Amino acid sequence: MTMNDANLKAETNATALNGTANGGAMPRFDMPFFNFQAIFGDLAEQGAARAKANLERMRAASEEVTEALREACSTNATRAADYGTKVIEISNINTSSALEFLSQLAVARSFAEVVNLSTTHNRKTLEAASRQNRELWDLAQKVASETAEPIKKSFNLVLHRAA
Repeated sequence: MTMNDANLKAETNATALNGTANGGAMPRFDMPFFNFQAIFGDLAEQGAARAKANLERMRAASEEVTEALREACSTNATRAADYGTKVIEISNINTSSALEFLSQLAVARSFAEVVNLSTTHNRKTLEAASRQNRELWDLAQKVASETAEPIKKSFNLVLHRAA
């Protein structure tokens, strides 16, 4: 005898909902009864409590980071204004130096005096530029470090709490 779909019978432990076998009603399969709510209810409550605590920690961390960013932006604006003021001050000094040099050239009486004035002016200009660049570099580093420090502290604090 060959087995095919036609001669296979599936036997189930099914009875109709009205209690009669093949009475035209939907069959009901006998299964052991598990109280899934009792089993999974506690797990769901624990998960919800953990999720709520995690969300609260995330909210607190977000507020701390926001405050750090606000502080960093304020510091950055102040230090950027200091930097801009220094650039304007340097420009004024350099303009005054150039105008003074031009006025000295205007009254020079000989080529040797022009060469001497030019050499002296160029040396002073290079020294001043070196000093000014150092001042601007120091200010730029101050802007960067003072802006980044509150953010760095806040992120480190948040990351240590999360760990």
